[in-house]
Amino acid sequence: MNLTPPDSTLPSAAPVKRAVLPRAVKISKPAPSDQPTPHVGVASITHLTTKLAEYLNPSELKKVKEAYRFSDEMHLGQMRKSGEPYISHPIAVAEICADWKLDAQAIMAALLHDVMEDQDVKKEELIERFGAPVASLVDGLSKLDKIEFQSQIEAQAENFRKMLLAMARDVRVILVKLADRLHNMRTLGVMVPEKKRRIARETMEVYVPIAHRLGLNNIYRELQELSFSHLHPLRHRTLLKAVRAARGNRREVVSKILESVNTTLLATGIPTQIDGREKTLYGIYRKMRNKHLSFSQVLDVYGFRIVVDTFANCYVALGTLHALYKPMPGKFKDYIAIPKLNGYQSLHTTLIGPYGTPVEFQIRTQDMHRVAESGVAAHWLYKDEDGDLSELQQRTHAWLQSLLDIQKQTGDSAEFLEHVKVDLFPDSVYVFTPKSKIIALPRGATALDFAYTIHTDVGDQTVAAKINHEPAPLRSELHNGDIVEIITSSSSRPSPNWLSFVRTGKARSAIRHHLRTVNLNESVDLGKRLLSQALATLNLNPALAPVVVERLLNESSANSLEEIYADIGVGKRMAALVARHIMGLLENQPISLPLLDMEGLALPTKADPVVINGSEGVSIQLAPCCQPIPGDLLIGQLKRDQGLIVHTEDCNVAKRQRSKDPERWIEVRWATDLNRRFDCRIKVLVHNDKGILARVAADIGESDANITYVNMDDDKDLMMTQLIFTIQVEDRVHLARLLRNVRRIHGVTRILRDRS
Repeated sequence: MNLTPPDSTLPSAAPVKRAVLPRAVKISKPAPSDQPTPHVGVASITHLTTKLAEYLNPSELKKVKEAYRFSDEMHLGQMRKSGEPYISHPIAVAEICADWKLDAQAIMAALLHDVMEDQDVKKEELIERFGAPVASLVDGLSKLDKIEFQSQIEAQAENFRKMLLAMARDVRVILVKLADRLHNMRTLGVMVPEKKRRIARETMEVYVPIAHRLGLNNIYRELQELSFSHLHPLRHRTLLKAVRAARGNRREVVSKILESVNTTLLATGIPTQIDGREKTLYGIYRKMRNKHLSFSQVLDVYGFRIVVDTFANCYVALGTLHALYKPMPGKFKDYIAIPKLNGYQSLHTTLIGPYGTPVEFQIRTQDMHRVAESGVAAHWLYKDEDGDLSELQQRTHAWLQSLLDIQKQTGDSAEFLEHVKVDLFPDSVYVFTPKSKIIALPRGATALDFAYTIHTDVGDQTVAAKINHEPAPLRSELHNGDIVEIITSSSSRPSPNWLSFVRTGKARSAIRHHLRTVNLNESVDLGKRLLSQALATLNLNPALAPVVVERLLNESSANSLEEIYADIGVGKRMAALVARHIMGLLENQPISLPLLDMEGLALPTKADPVVINGSEGVSIQLAPCCQPIPGDLLIGQLKRDQGLIVHTEDCNVAKRQRSKDPERWIEVRWATDLNRRFDCRIKVLVHNDKGILARVAADIGESDANITYVNMDDDKDLMMTQLIFTIQVEDRVHLARLLRNVRRIHGVTRILRDRS
């Protein structure tokens, strides 16, 4: 059972000072408000310069002031929705960055972060005035407003891709961006409700996970709370009222726990600081929602953090607490021995306190505490003491490098953002290589995800896996502590079916990249056929004029007609929608233009289905659920990045999926000149007699069919056995002849084709 993560449980606390910790006991009461009230007045840089003077030298401070003056001049006359001068926003962002003690270049970028986007200042001008590093940071923070996109979603995805790739080159980009988003969320109350919800949802889906992934737990919790208050204002107000009412009722319990813990730890002689905090409202709400609890059933609203002086004393304090109160089984996590992906380290335990109340405790050292609160930003907060942060910096660098790897293998910005979002989920499982190296993966990851985490080439060539020294399917979900071994073959290649169960962004992008590049010709050919059919359905000639092709490419953001064909072939574009778009272009053409030769491609008529012979490769696949064979009536489904999946017309799986998304289904038929065999499953129910399997197998062979797989399921009570064969046949006629022959065998009670 997983313990609620600390970052969603406890609001922020100030970093504990180094040296001997004073003994202190306190219980803090957060006072969240429904909406922050912006202060309208004259913007001043005095407070910012006071902060910066603590750690920047005079020459750096002078450059920051120059950046402020330039930004103030550029934003002169521009106002925020709240009525404040716009320059107040860059100053507030710079102050948040100053709290992390970011360097002068990052502070300058924070002050200038909107001048390119809002005031059309060129990057070259920023380079000339403030240097290339500052200009690059500002460029990474600026949206792509000058480019035309087909939709708001595409524009948003491309902006995120630009920002994340800039972050991969310089992590200060995302630190400034998070500070920017935090101040915008703090002042979101003046926006209209629809815009508030859109920005809050975007924050919860992208910026909150990024803050968590980088270990910026203070910002992570505040962004989460602010997003919750704007996405669900009524629920937020109701919970806030309930928490305030419950404080008085639970004060006696909390005081008794604090007194007992303080007295017990004092007897051990360990210097400690005990910090008691309420859960955040979103933490309470998430627990109520996930576990279907009412507010009164959420007993562990309070948690306690114990900060000690040394690594060893973490475990001493843990033993002391377990002697004081009984621990709840399955509620202990050692994140010190195995840190989280974002570098977080702490001991977590849940104890049964007075009156049977569950109480959560976190135990950590002061060094662990500063990383837990500031994450990757601790690199700037404690520049002279960053020896302990080397592993965290390496983890962060590895993740940022993985963004660049995904970018290289990704076709478009929406797909890139999809892969990154997958990797931003905080829950993780920790597994081991055969050499005992720990690998962290997202919860739900499979053995194939593990292979791609080791290396892309290992994933591409995977044929089998062993989990805890036992053979296991590639789709097997991994659990904490599993030992995973991957078996590869140089002749193995990724299968489109792998996309249905891999969990990590790296695995998905690598598989899609392989399917796009290695099978490009097949995808292009299928795309041509599908688009030709769609155009013919609209009574349009599939041969396109060069002017129409040029306009189509300009409006579809594709580089070539072959790219559009390939996208259709792998299901990324719908042939019917592309055909309608072409019809719109043709209606705007005043004259008949010369036609484009499509390399002798046969032009289907309106009623012509797509013709297949079953050997086209991965662009056209026969569905494993129903295993079509020649003679079956067919229907085809265009699946994104998997191409055309061919089902039998009476397949139950196809019927269910077709009702949900009918536009992705097309007519398919078999070619007439087939010269290969096809897999087919049959079930044979037989009496459990001696030699029955041999007799059935021999008769299948005599029927000119090849057996590729066999399985047996005994029912000892009925003295019956079910034999399941995968065989290779030519067509339905061949299969019918085989079924008749096997049915005559003595001991066979029933035989049928299996399409389950």
